[in-house]
Amino acid sequence: MTTSIRVLIVDDHPVVRDGIAAVLGTQPDLQIAGLAGTGQEALRQVATVIPDVVLMDLQLPEMDGVRATAAIKAAHPQAHVLVLTTYDTDSDIIAAIDAGADGYLLKQAGRDELCAAIRTVANGGSALSPDVAAKVLNRMRGASDTRLSPREIEVLTAAARGRGNKQIARDLHLSEATVKTHLLHIYTKLGVADRTAAVTTALARGIIRLA
Repeated sequence: MTTSIRVLIVDDHPVVRDGIAAVLGTQPDLQIAGLAGTGQEALRQVATVIPDVVLMDLQLPEMDGVRATAAIKAAHPQAHVLVLTTYDTDSDIIAAIDAGADGYLLKQAGRDELCAAIRTVANGGSALSPDVAAKVLNRMRGASDTRLSPREIEVLTAAARGRGNKQIARDLHLSEATVKTHLLHIYTKLGVADRTAAVTTALARGIIRLA
C-alpha cells in the first residue's frame, strides 16, 4: 500500500490554494494536510497537522515565506519546505535557500513537475525549476566574485527604494562607512559608476526587486 504524502499548502490567495489542492487531489499518493493563508498560520499548522511537505509561497501577509520557512525549519527540522512562487530573482532564490528551503519551483510549472517535486522533497531530495537551477549553478561556479552578497543585495535594495546612506546604515545596523564600502563593491561587481546605474542594472538583471 502506497504511503500518502501529506502536504500543507501556504498561499494568501484562496483561489490559488484551492487550485493547487485540486491538482494534488488527482494524485493517489498526495494528501492535503491543510491550507494556510499567512506565514504565521503556516507555522501554527505545521505544529498541529505535521505535514510531510510545506508548499510555501513567498509573498505572504504577517510573515513572508522566507521568514516562515526559517521559522518552520528552526522549530521543526524534519519538515520539508518546497517554495512555489512567481519570483525568480537572485535575491529571492538566495534568501529562500539560505532559510532552509528544500526546493524552489515557479508557479508556471506543470502539474507533473509540481507533483514530482513534492515527491522528491518528501523523500529528502532537492527540487529546483530549470531556470532556478541555472541561477544556482552560476552562483556556485567561479562567478562568486561578481555576484552580490546577501548584504550587498540588502544595501542596493534599500538604495533602490530611495534610502540615503545614513538611513540604510541605521536600518541595517551598519556604519555609514560600511554602507559606502558595500556600494563601491556593488559598483565594481556590476560594472557601473554610480548608484543610479547600479539600481537600474540590478533591476534589469533581476538581482533585486521592489515589489
